[in-house]
Amino acid sequence: MERAEFDHLVAEALRTIPRRFRKAMANLAIVVEDEPPPDLLHEMDITPPDTLLGLYQGTPLTERHWDYGNALPDRILLFQGPHERDAEDEDDLVIAIGETLIHEIGHYFGLSEEEIEEIEERYWRGEVDVHEDT
Repeated sequence: MERAEFDHLVAEALRTIPRRFRKAMANLAIVVEDEPPPDLLHEMDITPPDTLLGLYQGTPLTERHWDYGNALPDRILLFQGPHERDAEDEDDLVIAIGETLIHEIGHYFGLSEEEIEEIEERYWRGEVDVHEDT
């Protein structure tokens, strides 16, 4: 799949994130890369057949102090290759991208793994309202 088409699917998946979270995200870049670098996989102790779909890089909101500022944007890296290989079709790909975004955005907000997993479960069950304001 061409990068532009994948980027379009990322934008589509981003629209599945509840509005209140999308509005609260600031100074956060979503970057698509082809594959996770081997040194990153090694650093994270990830070995085949496992891989990495996404990664949050930055300082979670809950860990920022009063003097935090003038910083480059936090980043969410999405890895196109692993997403494409794991997806059965385009609809499945959008859902997988959405789940990865939810997970990494959860890290941005400083949520625990348990809180993120609960949100992911709601997402998979279709209980996440993308228009909710509260």
